[in-house]
Amino acid sequence: MHFSTVTAFLAAAVLAVEAAPAASPLAMPTPPNIPSLSVATTRLAALTVRTTDATGYDRDLFNHWITISGSCNTRETVLKRDGTNVVVDSACASTSGSWFSPYDGATWTLAADLDIDHVVPLSDAWKSGAGTWTSAQRQAFANDLVNPQLIAVTDNVNQAKGDKSPDAWKPPLTSYYCTYAKMWISVKYVYSLSVKQAEKTALTDMLATC
Repeated sequence: MHFSTVTAFLAAAVLAVEAAPAASPLAMPTPPNIPSLSVATTRLAALTVRTTDATGYDRDLFNHWITISGSCNTRETVLKRDGTNVVVDSACASTSGSWFSPYDGATWTLAADLDIDHVVPLSDAWKSGAGTWTSAQRQAFANDLVNPQLIAVTDNVNQAKGDKSPDAWKPPLTSYYCTYAKMWISVKYVYSLSVKQAEKTALTDMLATC
């Protein structure tokens, strides 16, 4: 588990978001450090397959959203990163901009129409290993701007996903299966989280669309 690496790069990730040039109006948001197909395939093979889920999950055990820079919290930072021509007020709330949701292909101009998805849901992380982490480690996971763990997407699509793993839910757009699987695998690998056999099978099938 590379928690120290995650923490060390949080500040650098924020600076990169603030300095990044504006994307084209319909540019697809790209969370950082999405692995190549070959790397994702190797990482998937290395994941431990579990047969039971840890119990005792409580969302409050994953502190989010935290302050990242100035008055901007994690959600606001991701909205700025994933949006185009985003304007914020003195409290860092997005007052205008455009956001493309890669899960369903929708474009939004109101930040209220977007959720910030934890690619690997907090509940799934708990079931697959996070129950043994410290509070600081769970906070780092829930606010991770270094790995492909956070992405701005259509709110009701995110709510339909809930805490489901890829064997139970996939993005509506089949064209995004490849990227979604690579992101999911990378997060599981970086944080040494396990997978279910059905989850591994679904991820293998999704990588086959790359």
